[in-house]
Amino acid sequence: MNIENIEAFVYVFHYGSFNKAAEVLFLSQPSVTARIQTLERELDCRLFDRLGKQVQLTENGHKFLPYAQALLHTYQKGKQHIRRQRKVPHELRIGCTVSVSNYIIPELLPKLMALYPGLQIKVTTSVTDDIVGKVLSRELDIGFVRNVNHPNLQSLKFYEDPIRLYTYADHPLAGKPEVSVELLVDQPFVFFECGSLDWLRIHRVFQSLNKPPSIEIHTDNAEMAKKLVLNKAGICFLPGLCVRKEVGEELLCPIDVAEISGVALQTNIISLNGEQTEIVRFLSDKQLVSTLK
Repeated sequence: MNIENIEAFVYVFHYGSFNKAAEVLFLSQPSVTARIQTLERELDCRLFDRLGKQVQLTENGHKFLPYAQALLHTYQKGKQHIRRQRKVPHELRIGCTVSVSNYIIPELLPKLMALYPGLQIKVTTSVTDDIVGKVLSRELDIGFVRNVNHPNLQSLKFYEDPIRLYTYADHPLAGKPEVSVELLVDQPFVFFECGSLDWLRIHRVFQSLNKPPSIEIHTDNAEMAKKLVLNKAGICFLPGLCVRKEVGEELLCPIDVAEISGVALQTNIISLNGEQTEIVRFLSDKQLVSTLK
């Protein structure tokens, strides 16, 4: 039994017309008719009643339909799997920033490996500019970086991580849903920043005040900043991903600051134009990304 005849049968049923099925399958109408007639001879029964330009399934056609649909689905699924294997390399070289390495990659890679069994993955952690350069020179296949634009790269938005103020559980501000930046200037601060424009916006908010904030510790490491807050060294603006566990355990308390509402760190997936499209499409799927929140 020819799978193309099965395909023609399912498409004629779906579109209710030989002409429409032929158009979708990029065939002539006589070719589709010939395929249905061959299938009917093989099954020794009529599958369609012709009513002018419209067609309806016969009783035998109704009985055969679910089996035909299952056969076609299995065939198409197998074909997609073979094509995916051809497109996906045996090794995938990923570059990512420190925050992605710490808080996203450990959750993401098991899902990727389940979809592509046997795929070997090498992860390099670096800054955005270095990762962009290595993707352009083909030292890396894909990169998770801050929002960038380059004519030789495809860049898709992957994740947007809101920046909020976090305090330890028994801090005087803990439990307040929102505070004004004026209330923070006398608080001891641990200040974490990664050099992006988003952190510059936070700096500008404090620059508008008559009194600068009391920054006692300055660091470019989110894990260090978080642990300092847990040890009551101060309060800190942090991206949400790095404190999910501690917030869930009520060890840290998030507080909204009106003046920095909407500030977030955006992570994009980059690859050379036209390359790694299958994996990039999987990684940027909204349903997958939602599991990280």
